[in-house]
Amino acid sequence: MNLQETLSNHVKQAVKSIYSAELESVEFQATRKEFAGDITVVVFPMLRVIKGNPVQIGEQIGNYLVEQVSEVKAFNVVKGFLNLEIDETYYIDFFNSIKGKADFGFVAPKLSEKAIMVEYSSPNTNKPLHLGHIRNNLLGYSVSEILKASGKKVYKTQIINDRGIHICKSMLAWKRFGNGETPDSTDLKGDKLVGNYYVKFDQEYKKEIQQLIAQGQSEEDAKKNAPLLLEAQQMLQKWEAGDDEVVALWEKMNGWVYEGFGETYKNLGVDFDKLYYESETYLLGKEFVAEGLKTGAFYKKEDGSVWCDLTEDGLDEKIVLRSDGTAVYMTQDIGTAIQRVKDFPDVGGMVYTVGNEQEYHFQVLFLIIKKLGFEWAKNLFHLSYGMVDLPSGKMKSREGTVVDADDLIVEMAQTAEEISEELGKLDGYSDDEKQELYKTIGLGALKYYILKVDPKKRILFDPKESIDFQGNTGPFIQYTYARIQSILRKSNVNENLTLSAVEVSLDPKEKELLKQLQLFPEVIQNAASQHSPALVANYTYDLVKEFNSFYQNVSILGADNETEKVFRVQLSQTVANVIKNAFGILGVDVPERM
Repeated sequence: MNLQETLSNHVKQAVKSIYSAELESVEFQATRKEFAGDITVVVFPMLRVIKGNPVQIGEQIGNYLVEQVSEVKAFNVVKGFLNLEIDETYYIDFFNSIKGKADFGFVAPKLSEKAIMVEYSSPNTNKPLHLGHIRNNLLGYSVSEILKASGKKVYKTQIINDRGIHICKSMLAWKRFGNGETPDSTDLKGDKLVGNYYVKFDQEYKKEIQQLIAQGQSEEDAKKNAPLLLEAQQMLQKWEAGDDEVVALWEKMNGWVYEGFGETYKNLGVDFDKLYYESETYLLGKEFVAEGLKTGAFYKKEDGSVWCDLTEDGLDEKIVLRSDGTAVYMTQDIGTAIQRVKDFPDVGGMVYTVGNEQEYHFQVLFLIIKKLGFEWAKNLFHLSYGMVDLPSGKMKSREGTVVDADDLIVEMAQTAEEISEELGKLDGYSDDEKQELYKTIGLGALKYYILKVDPKKRILFDPKESIDFQGNTGPFIQYTYARIQSILRKSNVNENLTLSAVEVSLDPKEKELLKQLQLFPEVIQNAASQHSPALVANYTYDLVKEFNSFYQNVSILGADNETEKVFRVQLSQTVANVIKNAFGILGVDVPERM
């Protein structure tokens, strides 16, 4: 039980004892710096059940707590705020309970609880991953790891969009203009090679449109009648009919792309437990349309199309089967969700990491699954996120102006190198050690910059600003971790020694640091329930700021006596452990030296 829970129970007991009243909840906040105290009870909300002067109520509850609760040493009341001073023994006992625990803050998964499946990445196989995919992958991966840390069993998955007209465009352009090029012959990653032909298709298609317009067609007709587009549509029909030649080309080019994606995922540090492919799922869902017609969840129009009426739920009518019997995306998504639960019977909820332009789609999807009677529908969540912009402007994949994920990862390492060289931080490192560290700093900067922002917000990503060794950045936190490792290497103390409250007198800076450490388990739980890595990222920054304040004001290795030194080294080590754990669930590495 944490301090707030302990105090909450005692405050409720105090109110019951003094006023014969029942409090449903107790509101706490951090004590303001100008007042003595470690935690503050807000009295004003109690006035709903207790009549009286808030200062007098605070005094009476304060006196009760000092007399009855060993953790409370003293109190003061400022207007309607009861500031409590917590006994040092409490903090030292807390510290001894977490010291040396590598998994402090993490909860072991409960076997009785249902698992959660997190979907992220889900790219198209006609182009490489870009900056938008980076945000998607970082969010999906870190939310998965945060959910695991909070005590959930998690499966990471993606559905790869490997079929459709956009895939055929790349295939046709390669067939027409590729002259048999391969990733090996061009020394290009497979996804980049295929992406180049997607751009090539668009260029040639636009030329054909202009030619048709010059021959007298309207722009609208020219776009529909361009020979290249018509041929791509025919290719899609052949693929759907299982044409051997088209399917073989599709398998070959998709194979190139998967190898390329695999390399990017490895560089980005993300992974998956199960892959789904749209080519295998696009026919799923039809059986549930028939089921929905039977139960009345769906209805059929005169033309034979099937719909779901969501108007009573504040949405509109949604088609789930066309009049010719073909499925729409919604049908496929319904079928895929149900298939996942069949594949993993212990799954009781899903998180979809998809951009905010799809918010309405997921509202409809979740509601339809609920209407089909699936109990787990109430545990479906759309992890909606905003776009990532660069100072240079918007990205368009058709025109080849996207920011390629691989290029950005390389650029981040190069920027880290430039800034580190300017600061002269890496004297005495070998070239190999330097290159490895540049990657760690560059990737850490990229990940932290993106994850520290609330997922719903749009981001303007500035690579140079993200690699700053001061302020709310990944490198600043990594540098603090490395600084602690340096202290530990020099310390030469018994790290396992347990010190009692009698032996240790806490400096105010040490106390503040312990209070910050105490928040970590709660931060993980909140981040899991809100699906927000930003809570973990910003907590870590606050912890690091608190440590640096401690480091600047309190001598660690030059302490007055051995007991103080041991305690401060152990405290530093625990802070480093929490930084490593917090960054670990964000997918960010921490270097031992910097």
